[in-house]
Amino acid sequence: MAITGIEIFKLLPKTNCKKCGFPTCLAFAMKVAQGQADIEQCPEASEEVKAKLKEAATPPIRGFVFGSKNTKIKIGEETVLFRHEKKFFNPTVLALEIKDTESNIDGFINEVLESSIERVGQILKVDAIFLKNESENSEIFNQVLDKIINKAFDLPLILGISKPEVAAKALEKLKESRPILSGATPENINEMSEIAKKYNVPLIISDKGIEKVLKLVEIAHSVGVQDLVIDTQPNSAKELLMDNTLIRRASLKKGIRLLGYPIITFANRDDNFYETVIASLAILKYSSIVVLSSIPKWKNLVLFTLKQNIYSDPQVPMQVKQDIYKVGEPDENSPIIVTTNFALTYFLVKGEIENSKVPAWLAIMDCDGLSVLTAWAAGKFSASKIAQFIKESGIEEKLNHKELIIPGYVAMLKGAVEDKLPGWKVIVGTKEASGIPAFLRNYVRSKK
Repeated sequence: MAITGIEIFKLLPKTNCKKCGFPTCLAFAMKVAQGQADIEQCPEASEEVKAKLKEAATPPIRGFVFGSKNTKIKIGEETVLFRHEKKFFNPTVLALEIKDTESNIDGFINEVLESSIERVGQILKVDAIFLKNESENSEIFNQVLDKIINKAFDLPLILGISKPEVAAKALEKLKESRPILSGATPENINEMSEIAKKYNVPLIISDKGIEKVLKLVEIAHSVGVQDLVIDTQPNSAKELLMDNTLIRRASLKKGIRLLGYPIITFANRDDNFYETVIASLAILKYSSIVVLSSIPKWKNLVLFTLKQNIYSDPQVPMQVKQDIYKVGEPDENSPIIVTTNFALTYFLVKGEIENSKVPAWLAIMDCDGLSVLTAWAAGKFSASKIAQFIKESGIEEKLNHKELIIPGYVAMLKGAVEDKLPGWKVIVGTKEASGIPAFLRNYVRSKK
């Protein structure tokens, strides 16, 4: 449970000695509550108080990293049930399942490596490979593992192995990285826990239902394994929703430490559309890892976009980087359109410019992610700031004209922008993005 600054202050000696580096004990307490200071900085606090505060500061859901040092991924350490309460921190890991009996291993690896797309300035991709020991043969599994290591050494791995002896041999190859070991069940929990402890890797515990998983967690704890992932094996969307919600509530609201672990969902289904639905629900409802059986581009786009939206900060508008973007292949005669860096504005405007088939320069101005009217009302999309942006962008050197198109909603800025940009002519564009194709085609015709 989170502890407030006032609660921390009550536990401090209240001497205002300043030895912690802060002017008062209250100021120090507030910084500790915000995670910007450590209780160890207070030399007057008793060991009992320090222990109590450290326990209170421990995240209710354990977090850990896996993968190589170049591609570390962190999961867990979530603190809220709903993202609007604060935010969700560590995005769901999407992993493609590859069976060691597949004939086209290289093709699957390439799919993962080539899955990345850019959206709102972020690179989105399939994050990991779930390598399943379908053959239950150590030699076959290690041959496929060698192929993955040689082709994509830094790619984070989850090893789906049911036989402890196969797991031990595979982990010997991966001492330079930190994979996740999957396959601990009631039949092998003791052996798999010992192996996970020996190689210091996270362990996925699988059994049907929350109560059975709890018993396996206790066994893993008794061996000394702390980095765990929970799999309750839900058969339907209903079971997935119920199990994941109960686990999150139990760990956050009830303080049940045995359930305070990341969740994995095996979304694999024969029907691609249904698999996408299950994976989407898992992303929305607390799964830290989602395993997929295939990754066609349309499915990736759906899941990447959903994950990006759910794990963005709801208190900070999604925004793109300030820059002059090319839409199509614009040249010195192409029109230039200026607008704000609100992500939705950018995508709508860019999409409609593409629909027009008219190459253009899209000037995206940093307005803290606000839409056109909101930015104008806040003074962030003003004539002087637009003029300054255009001057400093260097776009004038790429054009043989000086005509700037502004959004129709800020038509009132036309004269002021022309005053701030001597020699430039300001054209008032459309209010709605849907009108851009017709507007640009007419604009180009008028120049001929």
